[in-house]
Amino acid sequence: MQYNWQHKNWPNFIYDTSRIEEIVLNFALETGEVKGLIEGLTKENQQEAILQFMINEAIKTSEIEGEFHSRQDVMSSIKKRLGIHSISDNIRDVNAKGIAELMVEVRENYATPLSENLIENWHDILFVNDRFIKNSAYRTGSDPMVIVSGSYGKESVHYEAPPSYKVPSEMKQFVQWYNTYTIHENNVKESLIKTAIAHLYFESIHPFEDGNGRIGRAIAEKCLSESLGRPLILSISTSIEKDKSAYYNALKTAQKSLDVSEWIYYFLQIILNAQKQTKTTIGFTLEKVKFLDRINPKLNERQQKVITKMLDSGIEGFKGGMTAKKYMSITKTSKATATRDLQDLIEKQALIVSGSGRNVHYDLNISY
Repeated sequence: MQYNWQHKNWPNFIYDTSRIEEIVLNFALETGEVKGLIEGLTKENQQEAILQFMINEAIKTSEIEGEFHSRQDVMSSIKKRLGIHSISDNIRDVNAKGIAELMVEVRENYATPLSENLIENWHDILFVNDRFIKNSAYRTGSDPMVIVSGSYGKESVHYEAPPSYKVPSEMKQFVQWYNTYTIHENNVKESLIKTAIAHLYFESIHPFEDGNGRIGRAIAEKCLSESLGRPLILSISTSIEKDKSAYYNALKTAQKSLDVSEWIYYFLQIILNAQKQTKTTIGFTLEKVKFLDRINPKLNERQQKVITKMLDSGIEGFKGGMTAKKYMSITKTSKATATRDLQDLIEKQALIVSGSGRNVHYDLNISY
C-alpha cells in the first residue's frame, strides 16, 4: 500500500474542478443569504447566534473523535472566555473547557497568519488540562502512526502517516504551502478548494499524538474564513458528524493518491450542507428570543430555570424531554411542586405534553 506522502510528487496535489461549479455557486448564494440574515439581527441576537455555532462546533468536532462533552460545560466555558456575563467556575469537564476555548481562539483570530507556533498554541489550548497528553509538541517515537478501525485483534488499517522524524519538515512544508497558496480577492471557488486541501493535507501529516482531527477541522474553519475575509457562521463538524463513516471513507480514499478531485467534491458538499443548516439555527435563535419575550414574565423562578436549561440544549432539543423527575432534580423541589409547575407551563403554552403514563414528558412549545 502506497500512501499520498510516499508518492514522489508529494505534496503536489492534482484535481479536476469541473464537478464543483454548482456547489460553489450554491455556497456563494447561501453564504450571502446568511450574511444578510445575521446583519439583520440585533447585536444581542447576533451574539446569541454566534454562540450557538461555537457550541455546536465544539461539541460535534469532539463527538467525531468519540468524546462527549456536556453542552452546559461547553457553553459556560465559551461564555466565560467571551466575558458575556458572570458564569460559575464550576465547570466539571476540564476537557470541555479546552475545546470551547479553541473555538473562540479560532474565530477571533481567523486572520492571524498560519504558522507552526499558531498550530502548536491551538494544541496547547486544547489539551492544557489533560495530564496524559504532551501538548504543543509533535509526536515522537519509532512506532508508526496508524489510523485503524475494528475490534481488538481484527483491526483494519486505513492509513499510516509519515514517520515521526519526518513530521517537523512536513509541517514546515505544509505551512509554506498554506501561506503561498494564492487566492484572488473573495474568490469563493479558490477559497473552498484551498480549505478542502488544507484539511486533507494536515490530516495526512497527523503531526500530534492526539487532537489531529479537531485541529484539522479548526484549520478548515480558519482557512475558509481567512480566504473570504470574514468569520463565517457555520459548523463544519455538525455536517461531518451526521455521517462520520462517509467522512473517514473519503479521507481513506484521498490519502492513497495525489488526485484529490473526489475529496474536494465531498468536502465542498460538507461545507455547503453546513451553510444551509446555518439558516435553521438562526431561525431557532430568533424563535428562542420571541419565546422568552412571550413566556418569561409569566414564570416563577423555578420555571425560568428549567426553561432556560431546556433552551440551552439548542436546536437538537432537551434530550428525552422534561419530566417531573428531571424538574425535581434541576429545581431541588418536591414532586407535588414539580407536577404543579409543569401543568402551569402547559397552560401557559410554554410546554407541550407527549407520551403517557411512565413515558410522559414535556417539550418546548417552540417552532423554527
